[in-house]
Amino acid sequence: MGTVDALLLGLLQGLTEFLPVSSSGHLVLLGRILGTEIGDDTTFAVLVHAATVLATITVFWGEIVRLVRGGLTFRVNAESRYLLRLGVSMVPILIVGLFFKERVEALFGSGVRFVGSMLLVTAGLLLLTHFIRVKKVRNISVRDAFVIGLAQAVAVIPGISRSGSTIATGMLLGDDRGQLAKFSFLMVLVPILGEAFLELLKGEFSPAASGISAYALAAGFLSAYLSGLFACRVMIRIVSRGRLWWFALYCAVAGSVAIILG
Repeated sequence: MGTVDALLLGLLQGLTEFLPVSSSGHLVLLGRILGTEIGDDTTFAVLVHAATVLATITVFWGEIVRLVRGGLTFRVNAESRYLLRLGVSMVPILIVGLFFKERVEALFGSGVRFVGSMLLVTAGLLLLTHFIRVKKVRNISVRDAFVIGLAQAVAVIPGISRSGSTIATGMLLGDDRGQLAKFSFLMVLVPILGEAFLELLKGEFSPAASGISAYALAAGFLSAYLSGLFACRVMIRIVSRGRLWWFALYCAVAGSVAIILG
């Protein structure tokens, strides 16, 4: 993987991690175009995911500090209740990671047509939010958090957008749009950090053994971080307005092209 390839893949990871168009699906598609299978390189994958985590922390730094401080009081308050909902939302993805990881990884070799068909599923889910609008808006409950967590677990399939599925599910449940983007992005922090920590323990994260130059790794990390910052802030504004149908149109076109040319 050259520096330009790493730059493009990092840019794509940063944008698609937050925008509802499936980062995993796009990385598979672009990897095929560039002749680089990112899924086969754990080091680079962990690095660009770490960059998007850092982007999330940067955007929500004040909120994260407030939640941690409130949670450390060990009292029932607004912060501890929010942390509880975040914890509940992580249960489904934890189960998938513990018991179905090998099956999920096998899906990344399912081919471009499979990714295209899953992009069409993402398009359909996003389009539902345009036609189905819940009049009575409510705060995210513990039950809603678990359902949104189920959507996140399904989104491990390449082509199913994580942010798209979680945000769209919350909108269809009638949750406050102003809360959904923040909740969707915060709920993925611990799973990604946990997975990265496990890779470190297993010794699979090794820049030296990856065969990728330090310049390429740095370019991939920096481009993923900067594009992630931009996409995260943009997505917060888009969700607050409830306009996801443009992304539905994009996913439908991208999925159709992938199926036809797959």
